[in-house]
Amino acid sequence: MTALTHRQRLEICLSGEKPDRPPVSLWRHFPVDDQTPEGLAAATLNFQRLYDFDFVKVTPASSYCLVDWGSRDEWRGAAEGTRTYTHRVIQRPENWTRLRALHPARGSLGGMLRCLTLLRAELDPDTPILQTIFSPMAQAKNLAGVDQLLVHLRRDPDALHEGLKTIAETTQRFVEAALETGIAGVFYAVQHAQYGLLSEAEFGEFCKPYDLEALAPVGAAWLNLLHLHGRDVMFDQVADYPVQAINWHDRETTPSLREALARYPGVVCGGLRRDETMALGTPESVAAEARDAIQAAGGRRFILGTGCVTPITAPHGNILAARRSVEEE
Repeated sequence: MTALTHRQRLEICLSGEKPDRPPVSLWRHFPVDDQTPEGLAAATLNFQRLYDFDFVKVTPASSYCLVDWGSRDEWRGAAEGTRTYTHRVIQRPENWTRLRALHPARGSLGGMLRCLTLLRAELDPDTPILQTIFSPMAQAKNLAGVDQLLVHLRRDPDALHEGLKTIAETTQRFVEAALETGIAGVFYAVQHAQYGLLSEAEFGEFCKPYDLEALAPVGAAWLNLLHLHGRDVMFDQVADYPVQAINWHDRETTPSLREALARYPGVVCGGLRRDETMALGTPESVAAEARDAIQAAGGRRFILGTGCVTPITAPHGNILAARRSVEEE
């Protein structure tokens, strides 16, 4: 029997049928390399060629969409591979009203399109590529800082809304341009659907409308993955987003994989703890946790992955064990 391509396997998974094996994908940051389109493309290609995942999730620094507004950051050695912000653009509420929409083909955003074009040219056409898109609220958090954002949300909501409108407009335009490079869809990162940060009413006012605006172009894409970040998440509040799959920290917060499959009609992605298992575990513990997740999902509507970005400290043997675990089914 001819082996399925990555795209065929994912399409069967999305249809609700059982593919030849569960799809699998891990993703990580590439600090320093992520500061140029060519560097990020080369590092991403090397990672994919080494492990042959079912889709390639492109993971730029979170500042890629912000530096043209004036954000600055530095690489300081975080285990996740993330950079530390050294300058916040938003200092006062009135700064939100001064943001202007960015052109998707210029500056840092244009560089990201260049990276996607390089990847699409080098990868097999049946290997899907997903571009990371941060929600407008997540971008606002990085522009202002975690605490300042929440103060503005509750004390100066009108100013924040003005900023979110500009960010959402810019994001929508960039998503449109990214899809034109031939990627399969987006990896949409939502960071504020957490009860420890916002109430459902606040999420409904400051997040969801702008998310839906930013995601408006993705109806033309066949593989869109929503990442729901953090603990105590508002899973049901995002279950109607226009995506085919949801990824969250399923080993750290509710719902479990089994519970989510009963509540959500699409595909779920997860099953592996990124720190305890991928970074600090052994190949044997990785394989055991993968088997447990595959069994919990029942082999359908499931992609094996980590609940969030794989730490750059994860050993090669552990990543290889995760990739090989699906072949055992």
